[in-house]
Formats: sequence, structure tokens, C-alpha cells
Amino acid sequence: MPPFAETILVVFTLIAIGYGAAALRVLKPETGEGLSDFVFTIAVPLLLFRTIATASFDQGLPWAVWVTYFTAVLLTWGSAHAVIRAGFGRDARSGVVAGVTAAFSNLVLLGIPFITGLYGEPGLAVLSQIVSIHLPIMMAASIILFEWGLKRDGAGTGAKSLSALLSGFLRQLISNPMIIGILGGILVRLTGLAIPGVADRVIASLASVAGPVALFAMGFSLRGYGIRGQVPQALTMVSLKLLLMPAVALGMALLLDLPDLQAKVVVAAAALPAGVNAWLIASRFGTGQRLASTSMTLGTAIAAVSTGVWLFIADAVL
Repeated sequence: MPPFAETILVVFTLIAIGYGAAALRVLKPETGEGLSDFVFTIAVPLLLFRTIATASFDQGLPWAVWVTYFTAVLLTWGSAHAVIRAGFGRDARSGVVAGVTAAFSNLVLLGIPFITGLYGEPGLAVLSQIVSIHLPIMMAASIILFEWGLKRDGAGTGAKSLSALLSGFLRQLISNPMIIGILGGILVRLTGLAIPGVADRVIASLASVAGPVALFAMGFSLRGYGIRGQVPQALTMVSLKLLLMPAVALGMALLLDLPDLQAKVVVAAAALPAGVNAWLIASRFGTGQRLASTSMTLGTAIAAVSTGVWLFIADAVL
């Protein structure tokens, strides 16, 4: 058995347990929502804060990592947008949702415990460098492109001004607990301040449960989303997400000669399925919810196998 197989088995078993708990009504739906809130507002922000504040980043600013990962994002997003419009006759707004669904990896609920299980603290440090700019970039791209989609489809009552778009984006950004955790970690790192011993132990205690609770909460929430139609379109988006995106990431990692650990983390992150953010963005836009929900559910199930394939390829090539 490859060394990464056990990690994959543990990760997706925890997701399955969460799904089963929701299906069998072992816990109330409100409990699942509470667990998700805990993960997003407390555990993961503290984990990101502590990792960024204390981890060793030997490579300096990870420009090559960012270029590698976001080249994969850009090509996958563009492909999904083109396919959903030309192949399935959907409008521009649906194209934006398709792009998000195919290119927005689940880097937090699934990625953090997955990468940590595979590569430990050094791998988490690399992932945190991606996460630190991933959410702002994807949020900004979604908002800007959806405004373009409204104008293109003739569905808007009036285009928002640049200042309105910017102020709305900044409000969402600075109120996001994960962004607050990231900025806090950067501040501590830049100032050289030491986290007091007791505070560090409290933060570490809460952060240590982020992984398993996130996976359980993810499985629990998947039961609520489920498969809601548009299966052919969803399978197309899932194929782009789980095949094209990691392939581009691997190609770019080889082209830029990334160090082995960075390359493997980038490929593993690109190979992850889409998460709930795709559905949340679709709901906010009022279109593409069924596509996002079905893609997320099918993609997570298929990723239990496809991630192992990409990890095997990365180990053989890098």
C-alpha cells in the first residue's frame, strides 16, 4: 500500500462518518451547522494564525507556488466557462458559476487535514501560503465576473460602480474569520512578537481539532446538498476539476522546477474537489445552485480515488 493511501482512507472515512451521522439523524441538523460554524470561525482561523506566525518558510515569498497553482486555476476556470456555455448552451452567469465550481478547491475543510496528514507541518505551511491569497482572489474574481455576466445577459438593473464593488468586496473580506486569522499571523510574524505560552497552548488546543471536526462537518453538510440534477454538466465540471486542474499544476511545477514538497502540495491541492464555497457563491448569485451542489457531492466521492492517482503520479514524476 502506498504511504499516502492510509491518509486518504482516514480522511474520506471521517467524511463518510459525518455523512452517515446526518443520514441516520444521529445528530440534529443544527448540530452539524454548529460544527461547521466552529470550524470556520474559530478552529481553522486559529490554525492559520498559528501556522503563519510560527512556521518556517525557508523559500521566502512563494511566487513560483502561486504562479503554479493559479495558472491551473485560470486554465480550469476558463475551460469550464467555455464548456458550459458552448457545450450546454448556458448563459454567462452560469459560466461564472461553472468556473468557480471547477476551479475552487476545497482547501480548508478538506485541504488542511488532508495536506497535514500527508506532509505534516511543512506541508501545512506551504498550503497556508496558497490559502492566504486564494480566498481573496477567488472572491474578487467571482464578484467582478458575475457583474460582467449580468451585463452580458442583460439581466442587471444597473451596473454597480467600481467603488461599490470595491467596498462590498472589502467588507466581505475583512469580516471573514479566516482572513482575520491570516492577517493576524502575518502581523505577529512581521513584528517578531512571541505568542505567550498559555495563549499558544490554548490556540494549539483549539487548532488541533480543526482537521477531524472539519472533515466530519463536511460529510454532514454533504448530506444536505446531495445530487440535485444536471448530472451531465456536473460530471463535466468534476472531470475538469479532478483531471485538468491537477494536470496543469503538475506541468507547471515541472516547468518551474518547484522543490519536491512544494510541487506535491500544489498538485494535491489542485486535485481536491470543490467545496461549499462554490454553492455559496451560486446561491448569492441566484443561479447554478443545482450544478454546484451536484458537482460538489459527486466530486467529493470521486476524489476518494482520483486524489490517490494524482499522488501516485506526483511521487513517480517529481
